[in-house]
Amino acid sequence: MNPIENIQAHDAAGPLLECRGMSVGIGARILVRELDLEVAPGQLLAILGPNGCGKSLSLHTFAGLRRAHGGIVRIAGRAIERWPRRALARELALLPQNVEDPFPATVLETVLLGRHPHIPSWQWESHRDHAIAASALAAVGLAGYEQRDVFTLSGGERRRAALAAVLAQTPRIFLLDEPTNQLDPNHQLEALELLRARADDGAAVIVTLHDPNLVARFADRVLLLGIGGGWVCGPAAGTLTADNLSALYGTRFEEVQSAGRRVFFQA
Repeated sequence: MNPIENIQAHDAAGPLLECRGMSVGIGARILVRELDLEVAPGQLLAILGPNGCGKSLSLHTFAGLRRAHGGIVRIAGRAIERWPRRALARELALLPQNVEDPFPATVLETVLLGRHPHIPSWQWESHRDHAIAASALAAVGLAGYEQRDVFTLSGGERRRAALAAVLAQTPRIFLLDEPTNQLDPNHQLEALELLRARADDGAAVIVTLHDPNLVARFADRVLLLGIGGGWVCGPAAGTLTADNLSALYGTRFEEVQSAGRRVFFQA
């Protein structure tokens, strides 16, 4: 079995990530109001919404990096505040919208950062950690890049290396903010196929995206975040519609069938 595909079984029945009445905002401004959400093992949830609606802040709140303005977030049935940070880092991984490399490092060293929650204090990475990192690099098409300086990578290659670090973390919950950012079309599909495979292996995957056609192709469920705190969540088949997209973005969308898939376009 591929090391990065070994997702641990969920300890108990129920969602891996859950929020009840969660509100997200900046200062006194509420961006997401009283969100109720469950993401079970095996599901890929895609978040769509216009710029400034709170997509990134919601992911950071799910990850415990910022406090919700109200409500509760639970990870595997436990309130997120009750999780020790190291244990939480073994449960979930976050790919931010922008990843910076403040220090020189090789590509392998960068990906091995994803293994740190699994390494005991004062210990070095094991052969298994190196094997998992190498497998993650191969999965994103960067085999052979291990000793490259990360500063020599293109923007798209750096994004794929960042995704490899998240895969190497082997979490049960993946939170990914625009994982297809800076990727060309074939690598966009490859990245989402990898995440779809993680969900199929039992992980809970939450991604923010801008392309409704990628959402229609890969997501089980969709969360639409609108301006003013409103939201709609449900199965992709019934929630991702031309009418809902038109209302969400304030521009007219239409839907057609092509090669057996739903395709959305701006009319």
